[in-house]
Amino acid sequence: MASPLVFVVPGQLGTLTGGSVYNKRMIDTLREHYKPVDVRELDNSFPKPTSAALEHAKGTLAALPTDSIVVIDGLALGAIPEIITLEAQRLCIVALVHLPIAKAIGLEQETATKFAASERRALSACAAIVVTGRTALDMLLPYGLVPNLITVVEPGTNPASLAIGSHSGKLQLLSVATLSPGKGHAILLQALTNLAHHQWHLTCIGNLTRYPATVKQVRSLIHKFELHDRVSLVGELEETELEQYYSKADVFVLPTLLETYGMAVAEALARGLPVISTTTGAIPQLVGNDAGILVPVGDLASLTRALAKMITNEEIRISCSKGARHVREFLPNWKHSASSFAAVLEKLENRE
Repeated sequence: MASPLVFVVPGQLGTLTGGSVYNKRMIDTLREHYKPVDVRELDNSFPKPTSAALEHAKGTLAALPTDSIVVIDGLALGAIPEIITLEAQRLCIVALVHLPIAKAIGLEQETATKFAASERRALSACAAIVVTGRTALDMLLPYGLVPNLITVVEPGTNPASLAIGSHSGKLQLLSVATLSPGKGHAILLQALTNLAHHQWHLTCIGNLTRYPATVKQVRSLIHKFELHDRVSLVGELEETELEQYYSKADVFVLPTLLETYGMAVAEALARGLPVISTTTGAIPQLVGNDAGILVPVGDLASLTRALAKMITNEEIRISCSKGARHVREFLPNWKHSASSFAAVLEKLENRE
């Protein structure tokens, strides 16, 4: 009889972050094509859990049937090494690492060092580790983990309708990402203020409450650069509402500082949008040479030049849009990704 499969996630599964979207789509696809999946939701305070969150996590894992295969999101797993080490004696624990918590942008060195030690201990107790991008795999190499226990399972991309564009005199730039220290909103605003004499409007869609210091910084820059009528901070949107913004966008912009894959870029390409982004994660492979303009991480001058080209040159936009429409035909789907994930689980089910 197959072992029960349980996903343990920090916060609500429906949260609109890249990691949570991956988790939900993977769970939905596994359920549809492979096997039943149960879900346990932990407190959203991870990776810095409160005392109550720790007790809840401990009780949640302790209540699972012995020999269950338990996939635990790395944002939670890396913060509870004592619980993981204990429960790994009776559960088959699979780590699902989107980004090592010690590598998050904005951490002080002391905090990052503590996270690395905690994460290494927790991961060492796991029966298998799944990472969602090759960059994450490289980040885990210093932990000294057994290489053949780690499998890369990149995200899929849902089919989407092609964007129709704004068809207006003001070019519509779209950025979809939580306003966090790592997504590059500040450098984007600095670049755009140098292009204020051109006709454009930027819409930023993403959570506005999770990182209040970043949101405060972004609002301060909008005020400083007098961009109130040029930049809209929309907040989180459900899929139907988000689709309307994708449809009316002309260019997708994400000057992210660090990605292990680049799901938001893949989503934009699926709609045939030309992309301006950075050379991190799998973004160079996704965009290729024809679907957009990529710049080095944190390079304000290069980002400004890329934006200027895309805003002012219709031929470049049309060419990149054609490139994106070509690329979208080759984006991996979620069934393919779930097949790779299911193969990891099958090996564990067949273990001695």
